[in-house]
Amino acid sequence: MGGILIYFLLIALVPLWAQMRVKSAYQKYSKVASSNGYSGAEVARRILDQNGLFHVKVLETRGMLSDHYNPMSKTVHLSSNNYHGHSIAGAAIAAHEVGHAIQDKENYSFLKIRHAIVPVANIGSNFAWILLLIGIFTQLSGMFLLGIILMSAGVIFQLVTLPVEFNASSRAMDQVVSLGLIRNNEERQAKKVLNAAALTYVAAAAVAIIELLRLILIYTGMQRNN
Repeated sequence: MGGILIYFLLIALVPLWAQMRVKSAYQKYSKVASSNGYSGAEVARRILDQNGLFHVKVLETRGMLSDHYNPMSKTVHLSSNNYHGHSIAGAAIAAHEVGHAIQDKENYSFLKIRHAIVPVANIGSNFAWILLLIGIFTQLSGMFLLGIILMSAGVIFQLVTLPVEFNASSRAMDQVVSLGLIRNNEERQAKKVLNAAALTYVAAAAVAIIELLRLILIYTGMQRNN
């Protein structure tokens, strides 16, 4: 019983800790103005234009840390603070989202794979636990196995997300430095923001893998009992 409690605390606290890290880093460096004084929207626009992505629009969106790139509409969405702000954090996040737009332009393989498995991952996240619970209560191991297979799609999605996000951050740092959007002495601060953000994806992937392994162990136990 104690082991189970520790397990559930672990998978609940690890993502929470990662979220706290990214919020802490963002709050700290969103108060540090970049020396060159570019807003997040200006940073995004400069990088997009430099890479020939004149058709990609930069839009303001609501919410805190709601920044994202939409490959369907070819739009970079920046939260209000980052869109208008002139901080190191805003510049780093804007550049990161444009990194995804560059990946899209170059047909970056992991981004294509991630887009391809989104529908399956969504189905998996919606129905896997239903099948798993039915499998447990009815002791139908086949139903439980089907739930594991559906959940695996979500785990694969989490794993494929890692190189996508790390690559976008790497591209972001290359662009903001080479274009002079931030100064060299600000690079370390921008990296801290992006590294903290990347930690949330690592935590999510780690929890997803651990949970999948636990379910596989339960399945093997069901097989032994049958």
